[in-house]
Amino acid sequence: MAAQLPGEEIGESPAEIQQDELGTANEGQLFYSNVLEFVADRFRYLVPLSGPDSGRVWCPSWFRHAQALSRLDSVWRAWEFLRFEPSLGMSNWWLHHADPQVRALMDPVTGPFAHCVDGHRAEEPLPLDDVPDGLFDDQRLKWLQTSNPFDLS
Repeated sequence: MAAQLPGEEIGESPAEIQQDELGTANEGQLFYSNVLEFVADRFRYLVPLSGPDSGRVWCPSWFRHAQALSRLDSVWRAWEFLRFEPSLGMSNWWLHHADPQVRALMDPVTGPFAHCVDGHRAEEPLPLDDVPDGLFDDQRLKWLQTSNPFDLS
């Protein structure tokens, strides 16, 4: 890693990031082995918290939040796919994947970390009433009997 300049972010330089991406596995092979590796090595440097008045909330125990895990996994998988697109891949990733997911993820009111301002706090799942038996059919059985899986009649 290059020497850090005063006031410079900690992490890889742009040249090191580009070298990592160019020197990686062939298309169709993952650069990171899992979402944890992606978050620890790349995401946390690309998406800084910015400070207490940034309007963003982050939980260091992000992996304990089902919504965060799902969102970050989708951001990672999109990055893995789009990094091979030389012209618009990363722009597409930022505009259509990372930016909207980060806004939803770190929203201080509705995001999964909204209650984690002073450390991790578990979320309560949505409450559900008991559903009367027979109200819903097993749609998987209908899908096996038809060529149109979206036919819900």
